[in-house]
Parts: sequence; C-alpha cells; structure tokens
Amino acid sequence: MAHIDPRQPGPAPTPSIGVPIEIVDPAVHDHWFPPQRTEGDAPIHLAPQIAAPSTKAKDASVNVASAAPVPARPIPARPIQASPIAAPVARPVAPLPATPLKEGQAGPDEEESSDDEDAVDVAARTAPPWLLSTLVHMLVLIILGLMSTIEPNHVPALIELDVYGDSLGDDLLDASVEIAAPSLESELEAPASALVDLPEFSEPLPTLLPAMPLLEGSGGDRDLPAPDMGYALSGRDKARKKILLGKYGGTDETEKAVERALAWLKRNQRSDGSWSLMGPYEHGGVSENTVAATAMALLAFQGAGHTHQTGEYQPVVEKAWKYLLRQQNGEGLFTTQSIPNAHFFYTHGQATIAVCEIYGMTKDSRFRPAAERAIQYCIRSQFPDGGWRYAVPRKEADTSVTGWIVMGLQSAKMGGIEVPQDTFDNVSKFLDSVAKEDGSQYAYQAQDLIPRDAMTAEGLLCRQYLGWKRDDPRLVKGVEFLTKNLVGPGKYDVYYWYYATQVCHHMEGEAWEKWNAAMRVELPAMQVKTGAEAGSWEPDEWGSQVGRLYTTCLSTYMLEVYYRHLPLYTKVFEVKE
Repeated sequence: MAHIDPRQPGPAPTPSIGVPIEIVDPAVHDHWFPPQRTEGDAPIHLAPQIAAPSTKAKDASVNVASAAPVPARPIPARPIQASPIAAPVARPVAPLPATPLKEGQAGPDEEESSDDEDAVDVAARTAPPWLLSTLVHMLVLIILGLMSTIEPNHVPALIELDVYGDSLGDDLLDASVEIAAPSLESELEAPASALVDLPEFSEPLPTLLPAMPLLEGSGGDRDLPAPDMGYALSGRDKARKKILLGKYGGTDETEKAVERALAWLKRNQRSDGSWSLMGPYEHGGVSENTVAATAMALLAFQGAGHTHQTGEYQPVVEKAWKYLLRQQNGEGLFTTQSIPNAHFFYTHGQATIAVCEIYGMTKDSRFRPAAERAIQYCIRSQFPDGGWRYAVPRKEADTSVTGWIVMGLQSAKMGGIEVPQDTFDNVSKFLDSVAKEDGSQYAYQAQDLIPRDAMTAEGLLCRQYLGWKRDDPRLVKGVEFLTKNLVGPGKYDVYYWYYATQVCHHMEGEAWEKWNAAMRVELPAMQVKTGAEAGSWEPDEWGSQVGRLYTTCLSTYMLEVYYRHLPLYTKVFEVKE
C-alpha cells in the first residue's frame, strides 16, 4: 500500500471516485470518510476459529465459629477397638439406645462384633452432636455452591438455614447466609481466555438483569422504550466493564489490544497535552489538525473508562483537557483557524462528543459550560435540509458530517444536557432525503443515486438513536446488508467498520454474534505488535489522508464497543436512583 509522506513535496490529493465532492479548499478534499465501495466488490465472509466457551463461578465460603464448651455428661464405660478415625475424648456422649438383633446377628458382647465395625460407624456413634451438625450444614452449603455453577442466577440468593447445635449448646452458624450468585452472563459464550487480566470488581456490584427472549423473525425488539440516555455511559466503570465483556463476547485479546493502543497514544502526546494528525509517528496525515487529533485521542481513553479523575491515564487525560478547553472560541466552536475548511464540523463534532462524555462520566462542573456552548453552536448551525456539512455558509448537508454531529447531540443527552426535539426531527428529514432501498441504505448526499457502505452504517446508527425500533423492517434489512460485509483484511475500511460495529452491537442477537466473531479476531490481528508504532494500526486505503492516529482511534473505539455505550434496546443493568 502506498502512503503519502507529508514531509515530501508532491501533488495535492484528488478524489478517486465518480461521485461529486465539494472541495472547500482547492488543495484539500473530504478526508474523513471512504469513497464508494463498487458494486463489483465481493462480500467478505470469514469463519474465524473461536475458542471454546467457559463458565466461571464464584466460590462461596462460610466462616464457622468454634462452639462454646458444654459440660460433660457421664456415660457407661464401653471398650472399643482402635479405628482409622480416632474417637474424640474431650466430650463424651450419651449411650445409644439398644436395638433388637436380627436372627443370626452377633451380640454386642461378642469379640467379632468390633471387627465388623467400620470407621464411619465408630465416628458416627462417638462424635459430638455439634460436630455432626456442622458437617451436615457444610455439606448443604457445598451442594448449594455446586448448584449455582450449573444454574447461574442473576440476583444474589439469600438462603435461610434452620441451624442449631445441640440442646445444651449455642447456634454455630448465622441463620441467614448470603451466597453470591455468578455475575457474568455470556450469551455469546466468550472464549476461555476472556477476562483473565481484567481489573477486579468495584463495590457495590451492579445488578445484571436476566436476558429477555427475542421476538421470532425480528431483531428482538421487546417493544419497550430505549433506556434513558444517561444510562448509556454507565458501562465504563470497572465492575460493569468486566460483566459486559463477558456478556457481549469481548476477550482478553480485545482488551490487550485496547491497552496497547492507549499506551501508543500516551507515547505520542505532545508536551502541551495535544496530539498531532501528522506525526511524529510514521504515516501521518497530509494536513494538521491538533484539535481533532486531541478530541479523538480523548475519546479512546474515555471509552475505556479513563478520566481526569480516575484511571491509569489520569494525568494524560487531565493534560489533554487543559489543552482542548482552550481551543473553544466564544461562539462555542471547537476549532482553530489553521485547519482546512473541510475539517471544521468534523472537528467540532468530535470535540463535542468528547466534552459531553467527560461531563456525563464525571459531572465535573467545569465541563458543563463548554458542553452547552458546543451544543448550542450545533443547533444554531444546522442546515436548512436538517443536516450539517464542512462549514458555513450552509449548503447541502452530507451524511458523513451529520453523523458526527448527531453523536455529539446524543452524547449531550447522555450527559443530561437538553437538546430540542425539533433538532432531531430535522435530522430525520435529512436522512429521509439520502435514504435508498426503502430506508435500509444511505447515500452521501441527497443528489447521489448510489448508496455507500459507510454512509449506510452511519445512517442506520443515526436512525437507531433517533427512535427506530429494533424490529423495524428497514433497520433489519439494513443490518442484513452490513453483516454480509464483515471486518477482514480483504477490504480495510475502518470508517465503515466503526459505524457498522455500533449498529450491530445495538441490534444484539444473531447480527452481533456474526459481526463480533470476525471483528474481535481480525482487528487485534491487524494491530502493529513490534517497533516504535506498536499498539497502532496502519492507515487504511482511504485513511492515509488523515493518517495513523485517526485509524488507531477508530479501531480502538471498535474494541471498546462492549462497554463504551450500553445497547439501546436492552436494559442490561438495574440502575438504582
């Protein structure tokens, strides 16, 4: 694959497709989305080898207090022979009642009777009642623990035990013993290697709701409204991350790939807290945009749960936010005058998502004014047709830019910032204008006749957030199209993969199983493992315009999908107000 080195003179890039593209700057065209996949491109079908599933359960343990001493009671002397289990002598027991003998059975005074006594019989007759009681109840607890591994529950079980010592002693066990039920649910049966090196649970543990059956013949819509948007960001803490990785098929390899990517980003942070699209790493972009690069890097850290308050990368995030907040102008726009015109709304959309997320995750009051100003700028600058494009003056919108702004508006809702419903209604009208195939596929602009893979994935994600139900026939048909074009080396297209990954994750069920089976294997395999660029991804065919950081950030978002946003149509956790 040929790459453009921005440090060498050469011709300006030109569009490589037949669809007209607006060029705001004569030297720069739209670098942020891939050109049209031609009709002759063969769908990619992969059948990766997935490791066998495993089930993990928590062990339950009970601390048994020692019994208080009980006064000895005299019993008649009774000689016994030595046995493998020595009889306790500290506490004699009452004599056993006489039992009638069967015909031919030896009496108790006959010498051979002791030879027939086995160790268990001797122990049963000579052991103190408190020991027998303890052994019985320990056996009950062991059986209950084994049962929990066979039939996992989603709510901790409170077991009421009728426990007692003997008539002269105290109760030895608490009458209520809480047996922690397994908290992992693996609908996708994650490989045995999953979750090995993940952090421990935080306390208290979230409650995982039981899975609901899918509607036959549909995407599984439960015909319930989507959870509140503030709930969507709640999967990033340590406890929920581990649960969600197990539930939706993440593995230790997907998590290791995320950690390698974050380490690469940390190494390439500049002294002022920003990142660069052009370098100093290999295969940078052809033009600089530190605001977009910084916003994209922050989204990677925040997607894994790292903020300026918590996480291993707390200093990195804090430094980055000090830089990015200084780049917002008085109107609310995140940008600098030095970036290409074609980058303006892409940059603002990415920074808006980042600032709304950090506020939603931390509720740090210093971020709310910046988030509100950014959202107000989006609302004021919406084009007459309902979308957004490049920069003002406002002309015909495009699906690519509009998708980033819509995610910024949705991130505001996730953080508790209100957005007028009219703004979303106008976006729906724009999507109607670029819809193809009865709404199951999408074009770049309204005048375009041919839909594109990336625009289809982006348009469907917007439709999901704007209220389409999971069993909407248009959505179901569109997702079927996406799952015929899976992640794989045959068509390296991270922009398409990024949006399609989110759409399929929200759909869950068969669509997500099929998509994830390829994505969680192929994407980590493509990551650079050695050398100075270890942890990054090589720019794809179209991403060479914006470079390695752009490709690495989108790839990282995909591998964080298990917990980055909770599914729209299923309420996974019980949220306590």
